[in-house]
Amino acid sequence: MTEAVVLDIEGTTSPTDSVRDDLYGYTEQRLPTWLTEHAAGAAAPVLTQTGELAGEPTAGPARVAELLIGWLRSDVKAEPLKAAQGAICAEGFRAGELHGRFFPDVVPALTAWHAAGIPLYVYSSGSERNQRDWFAFADSGDLSGLVTAHFDLVTAGPKREPDSYRTIAERIARPAADILFLSDHADELDAACAAGWRVVGVHRPGEPNAPRAPHRWVGSFAEIDPLG
Repeated sequence: MTEAVVLDIEGTTSPTDSVRDDLYGYTEQRLPTWLTEHAAGAAAPVLTQTGELAGEPTAGPARVAELLIGWLRSDVKAEPLKAAQGAICAEGFRAGELHGRFFPDVVPALTAWHAAGIPLYVYSSGSERNQRDWFAFADSGDLSGLVTAHFDLVTAGPKREPDSYRTIAERIARPAADILFLSDHADELDAACAAGWRVVGVHRPGEPNAPRAPHRWVGSFAEIDPLG
């Protein structure tokens, strides 16, 4: 029995390029200015944490921008980068310059599962703030009401670590065996399985992460029946 479905975003609910081109590109363009303009406010902890992580505690906004852009291009999952991206993209979503994009099969499936009484959760490496905006400002309208709660690297932990999935199971108060996790990344599926979760891999044409045994893989959410 499925008591909860936990969703990855990039490559699973949404095209990888919609995250990397839209969110990453928007962040990269605005990062230097944002760090300078908010150095004494919202950007202060980002400046401090980035300097500490890089071993450059006196790094100023210009140098921190270089470091963060390098991490962004290398897809480094660093907390200060995710915080900066969350703040910068929040402005873009509210200005109508960014929208959450979803594969065509996703919204009908999530709507049906939600209507059937299955709680839906999101676990993504993007900040909770970005996740919420991705659903709230979706191309197809406000989808935020479909999701019960969001988890990220700060609130749950790294996505390839079984303990992260144990943390989520405890937080949502569901038995591990009754949680279904959907992701396009085999390493994440491995970690969720190690924590006792059920998993289904999702792979669509053109997406970068290849399917890998022993998991079941589908090409559309329409092939998944959480109640079956």
